[in-house]
Amino acid sequence: MNKIALITGASKRVGKALAEHLAAQGWSIIIHFNSSEKPAEELENELRKKYPQQKFGRAKANLANESEVERVIPLVVSEFGPFDLLVNNASVFNPGYLKGTDKKLFDSQINVNLKAPFLLMRDFANHCKNGNIINFVDTRITSNKSNFAAYSLSKKGLWELTKMAALEFAPEIRVNAIAPGVSLPPEDKNENYLWNLAENIPMKKPGGLEPILNSLDFILENDHLTGQLLFADGGENLGQNA
Repeated sequence: MNKIALITGASKRVGKALAEHLAAQGWSIIIHFNSSEKPAEELENELRKKYPQQKFGRAKANLANESEVERVIPLVVSEFGPFDLLVNNASVFNPGYLKGTDKKLFDSQINVNLKAPFLLMRDFANHCKNGNIINFVDTRITSNKSNFAAYSLSKKGLWELTKMAALEFAPEIRVNAIAPGVSLPPEDKNENYLWNLAENIPMKKPGGLEPILNSLDFILENDHLTGQLLFADGGENLGQNA
């Protein structure tokens, strides 16, 4: 029987790459999306054609709305049965120093990046009982820079939640995290933007998607690994050379 994964924010960018990568390994995929309905539908159709023996579906939810978040896992389980992997990939990423962060900005980052994963993890544990959870944090969690204050705080919280859940949910559910660094340019930027950023990291080059996908494989294949964080960031978490 196929293993089934629910990936949040799976219709584009890193989430889409995760979906395609797992589907190529025989996984059935539930593509979570919010506003990107057309890309989600296109990805589902593409995967169905490529892997006719596997199951594919979509789950729409605004992760900033807790009542919508709380419907996701029960709906997926009712259609597909208990599934095997939850990937909390979706996030919002907006700048703002502490002094300039209003309630709306704070709530948007915390609700999508921390509260939604908390609710999804809770519901996965209660409805699915066994499997894996992988949370996407950020290499920024090692820094106290406050230019993305609410975002960074939400990701620091998600890493703490990862460890807490790993302890509580073991041994039936393993919970781990991946922290990407300079991987993909923002949608309004090009590769040069990434290479400029990469000048400041030890490996001096953007990582692209491969380190992230390799980290995903490593976590899934190592059944004794829980409560751990893989930095797929070219050493950015280490800081800069003097």
